[in-house]
Amino acid sequence: MKNLEIARLFKLMADVLELKEDNVFRIRAYRRAAQNLESLSEDVKTLAREDRLDAIPGVGKDLAGKITEYLRTGRIRAIDRAAKKIPEGVVALMNVPGIGPKTAMRLSRKGITDVDRLEKAARAGRLRGLPGIQAKTEQSILRGIELVRAGQERMPLGRALPIARALADGLRRRRGVKEIAVAGSIRRGRETVGDIDLLVTSDQPRAVIEAFVTLPDAANVLEKGETKASIRHRDGIQVDLRVVEPECFGAALVYFTGSKQHNIRLREMALRKGLKISEYGVFRESSGKRTAGATEEEVYAAVGLPWIAPELREDSGELEAALAKRLPTLVGLADIRGDLHCHTRASDGHHTIEKLVGAARDRGYEYVAISDHSGSARVAGGLSIDELRAHVAKIRAVARASPDITVLAATECDILPDGSMDYPDEALADLDLVVAAVHSRFKQSRTEMTRRLCAALANPHVDVLAHPSGRLLGERGPYAFDLDRVLDTARRHDKALEINAYPTRLDLNDVQARRAHERGVLLAIDTDAHVLDHLAAMELGVMTARRAWVGKAEVVNTWPVKKLQAWARAHAP
Repeated sequence: MKNLEIARLFKLMADVLELKEDNVFRIRAYRRAAQNLESLSEDVKTLAREDRLDAIPGVGKDLAGKITEYLRTGRIRAIDRAAKKIPEGVVALMNVPGIGPKTAMRLSRKGITDVDRLEKAARAGRLRGLPGIQAKTEQSILRGIELVRAGQERMPLGRALPIARALADGLRRRRGVKEIAVAGSIRRGRETVGDIDLLVTSDQPRAVIEAFVTLPDAANVLEKGETKASIRHRDGIQVDLRVVEPECFGAALVYFTGSKQHNIRLREMALRKGLKISEYGVFRESSGKRTAGATEEEVYAAVGLPWIAPELREDSGELEAALAKRLPTLVGLADIRGDLHCHTRASDGHHTIEKLVGAARDRGYEYVAISDHSGSARVAGGLSIDELRAHVAKIRAVARASPDITVLAATECDILPDGSMDYPDEALADLDLVVAAVHSRFKQSRTEMTRRLCAALANPHVDVLAHPSGRLLGERGPYAFDLDRVLDTARRHDKALEINAYPTRLDLNDVQARRAHERGVLLAIDTDAHVLDHLAAMELGVMTARRAWVGKAEVVNTWPVKKLQAWARAHAP
């Protein structure tokens, strides 16, 4: 996964330039290129071979040259030279949310050169007195350290899933591989994963094991046996492989998908029927004879249950629902008819309206909403009212030229600290859809933030509340607010809360989305796309919704466009 390796180096360069107080546009260029490399669906090696590196948004001649240098030599000399000029540990300290370049340099001069020393100093109250650091700041730093450590221990699903699929694709073409599946917490759609589990059927296990441990992305081999092996991937995550016989593939898939508690409950049910379930199959306790195991359906049927979707296997009521024949029919990726939260060059996106509409059409969507930022989001190139009107005119023109897909004129409008909207009502009234979001003042009190979100949902022009908790996985925790009050307000006004599928957001998370589902609140699953590849993140949002027991009817962007438009119009006065 060279994409991720180069993205890490570009992020490092951006950090170094920020420490040097270099040109802000140069810093932004490195960060933007890193972000787009992380979400790129194509292998950067292929783009380089085909002389198409300039197809990556934000990558011009200079950065393309650095990518080529890395692919050729495994290094980027300019970044190596720049990093050597920075004191030890400073970049690592900057990874802690709340610590900027200047603070990191001050801490380094005080002998605090790693996260462990930083934590000890913060807990001892020894950071107070440094410019800008008070007791409250120390607590914020400690929370930031928790986020960093959680991010190091577990990888976001949006990064782990493509790695797992690339490994599976690499193995699928090797001799002896008959069937292959990604198992574990990735298959269950957990927002972060500790490792990657792969399962293969083969009558040549030794050949498969050898192929696995010699894959190009295997940094080192942790274990190598007759039917199982583990490697450390170049990106740092452990990958475990099991090779099983075809007649026990289903049982092994149940076992290695988990969750642990779901499997324990399943085994308990089997014991009451005189059966024993393991990764090798379902066996009669009395005779030891295998009665099932080739498919997951066989395994569940042996204990009197229908097949249970992997996303539900958390021992959170799914077994009881299966026994009572009340398992939900979950929303699927094929049910999604459009994306309601997408950005173009008008604000901080990287493509024209036409390109974005074409990409949505290629995905088979019935509609797409162009929802660029409002004026208060200055760092994201937010639009003034006059710019919005001109932008809407362009959207309408593209819509007229695109009769095979409905193009909706929308906005991601900032919710101001007092709960009012960044655009006046008369500007919002001209739009087909309004997506409202918080992008500032994250440290408001729980009461203030709750009031702010509820006020936005009560605005008759607002339709969807975007990334409702404001969190960024591994970077920023959620802001404080009363979820139940917000959900009750959304239901009362018939508004939708978003499951933002952007890989570092997944916001609402599965627990919050299930709470919304239980309270009868509508949801929208959107990608917050800034480049065309981001549209593929819809799958992550759908997995989150499935973990929340959400069905198709509850997701507004599974509705036909006329129903969606009627719902949005019904909010306006």
